[in-house]
Amino acid sequence: MRRVFRDIGKALDIPFLGIHRPEKWERIPAHGRVIVVNWGARFAPELKAQQDARFFHLIRDPRDVLLSGARYHETTTMQTETFLFKPRRDLGGRTYQEHLQALPTLEDKLAFEMAEMHRKTLDQMLDWDYGAARNIDLRYEDLIGDTDCQLFAKVLRFFGFNEDEIATGCEIFVANSLFGGLAQSTETGRAKTHVKSGKAAQWVTALPPQTAALYLERHGDDLITLGYEQDKTWLGRLDYTPRGASDGT
Repeated sequence: MRRVFRDIGKALDIPFLGIHRPEKWERIPAHGRVIVVNWGARFAPELKAQQDARFFHLIRDPRDVLLSGARYHETTTMQTETFLFKPRRDLGGRTYQEHLQALPTLEDKLAFEMAEMHRKTLDQMLDWDYGAARNIDLRYEDLIGDTDCQLFAKVLRFFGFNEDEIATGCEIFVANSLFGGLAQSTETGRAKTHVKSGKAAQWVTALPPQTAALYLERHGDDLITLGYEQDKTWLGRLDYTPRGASDGT
């Protein structure tokens, strides 16, 4: 999504700023349109109070975030996530990635990720003023199926783009989507290496029962708060397929 809006900025000659610390918000021009992105939605209070500001907030099922994050953090060679490669005293001098790689089972790896970076990511997802008048809140699960671009056009319309600009933005959205241009891409950058399949609700078949039970204990209420579950009975929907298992086994 960051790349989608970066490309929209280029196409429409709108400044694009990635500001990941609220204290840097002064970099935003006082006049004219500007696109500002932030990984964790940690926008400065002054910016959130600005009447002409509009916010698009996107989340994903935290259980799929856990699976995706653990896999990526264990395997990536991209140096953009600097925390992965810093030796830690509490890990016996190992880095975050080295510790993940050394853990013997998938359950151990997911438990470590759950207590570490996933906890921080989930806190960011929860720390948002859902439903505010100047926000539009969507889920990854909705956009991954937005092949006719109806939802994304709604986002752009919410921001005030005109119909010609919306058409351009939708072309860029499809070109960068897993059902569009990215599916055929041969690139090896961050977006490509972060994605394994992109399907929604992967946790149903990929989350080990032991991990699911731990997640329910720690974050069952959080799933309800975020609207991904209505109660705590979702363990019954698990249909776990162990890694490497073949059909019929």
